[in-house]
Amino acid sequence: MIVHWAVLVSAYLIFWFLALFILIPVPIGGRDPETGAPLKPMLLRKAIYATITAAALFAVFYGLIAFKVVAL
Repeated sequence: MIVHWAVLVSAYLIFWFLALFILIPVPIGGRDPETGAPLKPMLLRKAIYATITAAALFAVFYGLIAFKVVAL
């Protein structure tokens, strides 16, 4: 049972970090013309979007486990 929860928690964390790393380079605000760095990185907003995306991916992953398409 502990292994089951460990797999689920680690799967969610992997989904979250993947979503965050995909969203970090997405420009939401303007960019500095000299360095190319964003003027306002808006990391909190990107973290919220990553949380929502990870929750959706995790729901699909858990659904596959619950309907026994994927066995743990």
